[in-house]
Amino acid sequence: MEQNATQTLPRPGNQTNVKQPRLWNVVLLDDEEHSYEYVIEMAQALFGHPRERAYQVAKTVDAEGRAILMTTHRELGELKVEQVHSFGQDRLIATCKGSMSALLEPAELDADDQD
Repeated sequence: MEQNATQTLPRPGNQTNVKQPRLWNVVLLDDEEHSYEYVIEMAQALFGHPRERAYQVAKTVDAEGRAILMTTHRELGELKVEQVHSFGQDRLIATCKGSMSALLEPAELDADDQD
């Protein structure tokens, strides 16, 4: 009777060259039509930020015109941008016409992360 022998295959070479997926920033843009409370509520509801972090986002977008809400993979980032665009108008400001704007941009890589 013939026995089946198990053959051990050699290990592939060093796997450290595996590319990681690119990260993307979800960026909130200032428009002067939304209150701090609106930004805080949105950051908490859509991104799960604690109130203090959400307040920092509101301050940053007001002072700098933009603020990073999260850094993630592209698909989730696209979903979050859509959610920001769908969040609705600021009920505290009568002249508000709708949601805030957001965009998706590639995250900056550290020097160690670049090819």
